[in-house]
This record gives sequence, structure tokens and C-alpha cells, in this order.
Amino acid sequence: MRIYSAQAVAWGPPGLGSSLSRSCALTMVSTKQICRDRLVVCDPDDGDVVGETDLTTVSDVDRMLDIGYRASRQQPPAIYERVRILQEVAGRVAAEAECHAHLIAREGIKTIREARAEVKRAIETLRLSAEQAKQNVGSVIPFDQVPAGEGRLGWWANRPAGLVIAITPYNDPLNLVAHKLGPAFAAGCPIILKPHPQTPFSAIRLVEHFLASGASEHRIQIVVGAADVGGMLVADPRPRIISFTGGREAGERIAHRSGVKRLLLELGGVGIVVVAADANVEAAAQSINSGAFWAAGQNCVRAQRIIADDRVVAELTERLVARAAGIRLGRKIEETTDIGPLVDTALASSLHRSVQDMVRAGAAVLCGGEIDGPRMRPTWVAGLQGGHPLLGSELFGPVSTIETAQDDSGLLGRIQDGPAAIHLAVFTQSISMATAAFERANAAAVIINDSTDFRIDAMPFGGVGAAGLGREGVADAISAMSEKKLLIIAESRMIAGGLSNGGLV
Repeated sequence: MRIYSAQAVAWGPPGLGSSLSRSCALTMVSTKQICRDRLVVCDPDDGDVVGETDLTTVSDVDRMLDIGYRASRQQPPAIYERVRILQEVAGRVAAEAECHAHLIAREGIKTIREARAEVKRAIETLRLSAEQAKQNVGSVIPFDQVPAGEGRLGWWANRPAGLVIAITPYNDPLNLVAHKLGPAFAAGCPIILKPHPQTPFSAIRLVEHFLASGASEHRIQIVVGAADVGGMLVADPRPRIISFTGGREAGERIAHRSGVKRLLLELGGVGIVVVAADANVEAAAQSINSGAFWAAGQNCVRAQRIIADDRVVAELTERLVARAAGIRLGRKIEETTDIGPLVDTALASSLHRSVQDMVRAGAAVLCGGEIDGPRMRPTWVAGLQGGHPLLGSELFGPVSTIETAQDDSGLLGRIQDGPAAIHLAVFTQSISMATAAFERANAAAVIINDSTDFRIDAMPFGGVGAAGLGREGVADAISAMSEKKLLIIAESRMIAGGLSNGGLV
């Protein structure tokens, strides 16, 4: 496998000793290769060059697909060896935790404090993968449950489903990569990873950890490129599974091009938060503030639409606007910064146009709305009328809306009419309201008294309808990357004396 040659990427925390700086350097394995182009990665904060690496060529992709397919036709490493490697990779990430955090903050959009939280989750994801590798078991089948099965015995076992293609976004450049590599390796599947071109180095470093821990370079490969490379990976008949996290338009293109493959698509959606009249308004405001503006709103389960009972909407709005005003913008690497930039000025401009569209439709901007290069202040908009297209469209940034409903019945009606989503949240003290919301929500998870962005890495995660296909979460992803394989023995037809070994000693 090729790990791309690159200019030195200084990704350690500033001000530390030279030995730590060297240990945090992204040291690429040199390979013989011919590359026509290079990918230069710039910090979204200030445009400074973070590093550069080779782009994968078309011939490289074909060769890597062949290597991955051949690996899929061979026996995977024993489970105990997969467990050992995953545990060692988790330990390596933990040992370099601060270095990983600084790399995330430099190439991506997260503040250093947000990046540290992501590193902790990535370690947990890898450790969960190691644990679940031992639990991916089969079952005995009682064939005599029907007359035709009498005299037979058998069982099914989980086996790797085949070569996995994994395509990851920029907003979680380490943990979402761990959510692809960890389960695939645990299941015994070879994998080709394509990280977002904005954030390749966190992914490259994690692949390096796998190889240094003893994983075969034929079973974990990484490509660097744009959508054309991803399109080639997706359309090729050799992979059996496509695991993609990203936008709906890209997900639809993948579904059209992939052919007969297993698809795991996490496509985002509109996160709705409902606040009932009996809710703890201060607790709701605190959770919603974090859910709306974590990672500058670049989060597929962010709190985008807030629908509050008209008896509490004024108090909730006041608290939300006050909290938004206290959020500190600044350089990502500074400890006091609360939110960093958007990934680029194009996204900032798109969000600004969306706010202007809402204002033209009669809504009011309560705070924020301004952009400065790739930065946008946390923005609350109120008064947007139902049926406006932006209420059903994901806004991937720090822009959220506040709506009003008259009572629980009105809130439940809004829930039932909501667009397909991953998570929906409800703040209430009523079990009946919670269960009614659960039954009506067009979402894969309903969260009570917490924001839409709550998640642990062990839980099933994905969307319904247009928000996605399949589930992530370590155990669910391993299951999706496995095939049930049966052995059925007509025991009654065996010759006397038991099962023959075919002459084998």
C-alpha cells in the first residue's frame, strides 16, 4: 500500500520540546510512484499551508482496488490478532492525543478544545471495535422445528462481506475515519479509505498507526483525491460495501453509480428540537446552544430548528440569544476560542444568502447573520413561516431558527410533519409527551431532555428516509460489514461411525 510522500507536516502543539515535535511529525513512508499533481492543504482559519501530499492517480486506484479485492478473497487475520492490533492503534492515538488534536485543529474547522474531545471519542471508537470483534458471533439453527429439517444440524457464522470503500467528510477527520477503519478491520474486511481532501492528514496518521501495529498494507489502503477518485471507487464492481458520510446530493450520486452493493449512507438532515411548556427552559437553552454551534454548526445532527410552546418561547429566545452573544470567535488554536471558521468562504457566502432569503420571506435576525471571510457569528432567526424551503433543508453552519406552536398537540403535529432526520430532541417532563414524540418522529433517534447532537460511539447511528441508509455505531457497522454463512449437515445420512474426515489425518 502507498502512504503518500509529503512535505513535513509539523502537527505538534507549539512551544513543546523538539523531541515531542519530532514525535508528532507526520513522517510519510517513502514509495516509488509517479504523480502528476499534489494536494496542498491550507488552514481554513488563515490560509496558511498545513502540508501537501500526492494525489492518487487513476492507475493507482485500479491497482489498489485489485489489491483490496485479492485480500478480500483470502482469510482475514485471526480475531485475537485483529483485537490486538485495534487495541494497539487505540493506545498509539492515546499516546499522541495532544498531537492529534493539534492536527485536527490545523487542517480542519474545530477549535483545539473541540479537537481534543474528538480524539477521546476516536480512542473509544477503536477500543469498542476491538471489543466487538470478539462478539461478532453466529448461532446454531434448530432444523427440527419443521418436519423437513429433522435429522439435520447446522449453524451460521459471520464472515467478512468483502472489500469496503469508505468516504469521510471534513468535520470529524479522525473519529469518523475511526468509525470506518475500526469496524471494517474488526469484521475482517479489507478497506480503501478516501478522506475529504481538506483533512487528509488525520486519516493518513491513523492509517500509519494501523500499519505500525501490524495491519497488512493490503488490507488498509488510503487514496487522496477529489470526487472523481471517489466516483471510480464507488462504480467499480470489486468492492462489496460503500460506507459514506456526507451530503445528500453526493449520497444520491453514490446510490445511482454503485450498482449491486451494500450501502451505508449517513447523509445528514434537519435537527429539530421541541421545547414543551413544562420543560426546564434554562437546561434546554444550554443544551441547544451547544447543539446549534458546536464546530461552527458543521455537524449533521446539529440543532437547526427549535420549535417551542408559545408559553415558553419568549424566555427560551432570550436565553438563546444571550448565550449566542457570549460565544467567542477566534483562532482555532487559542484555548479561549469557542467556535472556529467554516470550511471555506463559499460555505460562508451560501449561509449568508440563506439568512438574507429568510429575511426577505419576513423572518427577523435576532443575532449574528454577518460573515467575515470564512467566519460567521452564531445566528438566530425567528418568524420564518411554515412551508419555507429552508425549514426542510440542512444548513451546515451556525444558523438556526426559532418557531412557535400553541400546545403539545401543535408541537406533535410539527414533529410528525418534520423532514427525514437522524436525531430529533424533545425537552419535556412528561413521559406521555416523550413517547408520543417517539412514535411520530421522522427520525432514527428521539432524545429527551438533551440536544440533537448527543451521541456515544456505541449506539446505532444513522438516518431515516433521505437522511440515510443503514446504521453506524461500532456494533451495527460490524454487522453491516459481515455476511451470514451457513453450514447444514444431513446427519441422518452420514455413514455409521460418524463424520468421515475424507482421509485427512
